[in-house]
Amino acid sequence: MKTLAIFSPNKNVYSETFIKAHKNLPFNIKYYYNGLIPGEVEGQGSLCRFSIKERIEKRIRKQFTLRQYALLYSLKREKVDCVLAEYGPTAGESLSVIKHLKLPLIVHFHGYDASVTSVIEKYKNSYKEVFDYADSIIAVSKKMKEALIRLDCDERKITISTYGPDSTFLNNRPEYNNRQFVSVGRFVEKKAPHLTILAFKKVVEEFPDAKLVMAGDGKLLNICKELVRGLNLENNIEFKGICNSEEIKELFAGSIAYVQHSIVAENGDSEGTPVAILEAQAAGLPVISTYHAGIPEVVIHNETGLLVQEYDITGMGQHMIRVLKENSLAQKLGQAGRERIQQSFTMKDHLKKIEHCINNLRN
Repeated sequence: MKTLAIFSPNKNVYSETFIKAHKNLPFNIKYYYNGLIPGEVEGQGSLCRFSIKERIEKRIRKQFTLRQYALLYSLKREKVDCVLAEYGPTAGESLSVIKHLKLPLIVHFHGYDASVTSVIEKYKNSYKEVFDYADSIIAVSKKMKEALIRLDCDERKITISTYGPDSTFLNNRPEYNNRQFVSVGRFVEKKAPHLTILAFKKVVEEFPDAKLVMAGDGKLLNICKELVRGLNLENNIEFKGICNSEEIKELFAGSIAYVQHSIVAENGDSEGTPVAILEAQAAGLPVISTYHAGIPEVVIHNETGLLVQEYDITGMGQHMIRVLKENSLAQKLGQAGRERIQQSFTMKDHLKKIEHCINNLRN
């Protein structure tokens, strides 16, 4: 069995469930985390634990930093066969070590790493080296693939693999009989929670008892709370904070639709394909969102959900009102969305594509 090293900047971020799922790949997994050049390995702690003699030897050689040597030494000790780098910058920063050991490399881009202007500018040259060396590049949407090609990635190396939701969301059975909408995600610019709130205000004007539940945390949370107070929507909008998967399933079960007004942020930051949207569809909820990034690849307008252009808060509000007014529309869209997830966007299929890339690496 191959030993696969997964490199990730973080150990366990609540919004990165897709990386956690990669630990289920059918290989001997060594999970490296804590920085773009990983400094720890799961179950073993810090990599930087050299003796004084080793430290002196490393400094004399001066080929790598101590952190790089620690990673190199660990990869050799663990007899790693190949590396899966989560995010482009992780691959860029760790590439010298990977190349030194002549390890096959797969790079999984997720969103900001293929869209944020400053990141692309910083890693422009590193990305070219990564694209040249890597065996496979994984993109989560067709739109991301196009972005990577513009960055000079060989199209033949790119595999599109959209995440799949946890299969337990398929067991959810919404009742579609109330006026509650739900949104799950970080309170950051590209998810534009403030625009979702402004769209929902139009719903309350027609349905004063309508409710919006927003789960998540982030730098825009307090601003959104202030906006809710300013709009006198405290009785209509509830902030739940970070929720675990069971709590999210409960929110989905008690809601009529999922809403998310994603946009391209001022710095270029863009979604990949939002996992929460996939989970909502798996749970049987219609999705009301935007024509943004990979969203229209998984949400089909008027078939599995309702979409508007970015910043069209009037249109989004009208879509929410339509769901409340038209009997059985939510159920019709939601059930179609669930079926599409089962057919085309399962976690099993996602992992199979990555597995295929790994099994077809060079020796």
